[in-house]
Amino acid sequence: MTVEIRVPVMGESVTEATIAKWFKKVGDAVALDEPVVELETDKVTLEVNAPAAGTLAEIMVEEGATVEVGALLASLDGAAAAAKPAAKSAAPAPAPAKPAAAPAQPVPQAQPVPPPPLMPAARRLVEESGLAPETVAGSGKGGRITKGDVLAVIAGGKGAAPQPAPGSQPAPGSQPAPGPRPASGPRPFAEREERVRMTRLRKRIAERLKEAQNTAAMLTTFNEVDMTNVIAVRNLYKDAFEKKHGVRLGFMSFFVKAAIVALKELPAVNAEIDGDDLVYKNYYHIGVAVGTPQGLVVPVVREADHLSFAEVEKTIGALGERARTGKLGLEDLQGGTFTISNGGVYGSLLSTPILNPPQAAILGMHKTQARPVAIEGRVEVRPMMYLALSYDHRIIDGREAVLALVRIKECIEDPQRILLDL
Repeated sequence: MTVEIRVPVMGESVTEATIAKWFKKVGDAVALDEPVVELETDKVTLEVNAPAAGTLAEIMVEEGATVEVGALLASLDGAAAAAKPAAKSAAPAPAPAKPAAAPAQPVPQAQPVPPPPLMPAARRLVEESGLAPETVAGSGKGGRITKGDVLAVIAGGKGAAPQPAPGSQPAPGSQPAPGPRPASGPRPFAEREERVRMTRLRKRIAERLKEAQNTAAMLTTFNEVDMTNVIAVRNLYKDAFEKKHGVRLGFMSFFVKAAIVALKELPAVNAEIDGDDLVYKNYYHIGVAVGTPQGLVVPVVREADHLSFAEVEKTIGALGERARTGKLGLEDLQGGTFTISNGGVYGSLLSTPILNPPQAAILGMHKTQARPVAIEGRVEVRPMMYLALSYDHRIIDGREAVLALVRIKECIEDPQRILLDL
């Protein structure tokens, strides 16, 4: 029985995906609901599980290819798994009568050696250099040939020669083909480049960021915030907070709550443009930018104004973990009304964040750094952070943007304002 594996429906706005990785190869046994292939969309990555147990009979689409929803990816032989135990339980055939003379044994025939699998970058380099894949020893997963393996052969002939098939005999006097001569000097620049196809997620990030620059009248206003008091509050209560709620008290929950105070006072900062209309959102879905190996994603903390500090921290932690492990769903990324990006975790001192369309504003946090500042006529060293608010000037006037950032600054410098709604 043949079972088909197809691209599943992944949401209304997702119509195609890229084959990121095959977890199985042809001939491998597959259990029910076992991951077979990983797909990458412009929003998330997801695994496609086997709809039945069996043996992977055929793979229709290679890694790196683009497929549409419903496309056939592979087929499973559901009967193959059941056939193996049946074959083992079959009764042995009766031994034939002793022959008068032993029949002549057939001469074993050499079987063709299947070509080793190549990674996309390695395949292009093999084609350009004219190398035979059989002369390269693969060091990647499952014996795959990487670009580094091919470059090693080109540079010094380090690839392994093809192995003869079992039972085959080399021709008399035959010698292995000599490998490429070692390079006498540095390799050309082109051989030291690595060309990798842009992932679908990276392409989508590029499209959205360019769209924001092309369509929005984007400006950025800056301010700085004294982190002394919020650091003191965190240090005072962090142990009791973690003991009671099972999650660490971070600074992000303070900034989420401070942003909500500003958004409620200045609704345009929480709005968007829809055609000729301005849509003011009377709810607060705060996107929190998270860096992953695949690129920047912005999962959304929904109804953040109704969440406690502990609930905000737990939600951010869970979303961040799912982002780093590629487990985010489409619903985790949609519907944000305002975004907070913390470049300070990477050491950024100052930056101008780009809008996350169709949102009208984004807050950029940065590194907290001790600096001398003037306090009531005297110089003191305080932990200071630069804040940046990028905004769409089509919706938000400069006055509103500046006031929103000042309100966030005031709430962080005096955290009691958040609790008292001041």
